[in-house]
Amino acid sequence: MKPVDFLLIIHPTLAIVFVFPLIGIVCYFAWQTRQRRLQTLTGEKSKIPPIVGRDHVTIGRWLSSWVVGVTLLGLAHPIGENIITKQLWSSNLLQTIFILLMFVLTCVSLVFLHRSRQKHWRGIFATLTGAGVVILGCQDGVYRRTNEWYMSHYYIGIVVALLMIFSLAIIEDIYEDRSNRWRNIHIMLNCFALLLFMGQGITGSRDLLEIGKYKLGG
Repeated sequence: MKPVDFLLIIHPTLAIVFVFPLIGIVCYFAWQTRQRRLQTLTGEKSKIPPIVGRDHVTIGRWLSSWVVGVTLLGLAHPIGENIITKQLWSSNLLQTIFILLMFVLTCVSLVFLHRSRQKHWRGIFATLTGAGVVILGCQDGVYRRTNEWYMSHYYIGIVVALLMIFSLAIIEDIYEDRSNRWRNIHIMLNCFALLLFMGQGITGSRDLLEIGKYKLGG
């Protein structure tokens, strides 16, 4: 295996080793949390420990961070390869600097999103993180499969990353909202995200084969 081939499989490797196990753990804690809440509402004494809700939030934060991080890493490889192949720093230095800054600013915005508690700051940093992911995804070199966007690993991945960013942004709102509106929104969106994660497993495997054939001229 050549070094360039190793760089190509870092993204799927991290997704398999870290992201997908975290999805299973988060789903388990989510189910346990909901069962405990329903049992408590009916006056039943639940055997599920109270800490399960906090564990769900903690692991959920890890999952969201890993999804965004793996997405950025998946974009970094083709974008970097395009910059090196075309020697973009010679023909368009400003664009090269812009791309590098976007990676840095997106990561910084994600960190601040985790630390923000006030609603307006969470909205600002969530918007900046999401915008960074979308802008980087629009750069040359990224394999998008736009003609079949509904089965595109890229488009599904961007949507999943944005859903994870949104989930981070509304954590505080979920616990402050007595009407459970934000909680229900969170449940529906993340059930949809779970379906998209399943699609990512299929489309990612397919794209690894197709990208390899494309580079070999097949």
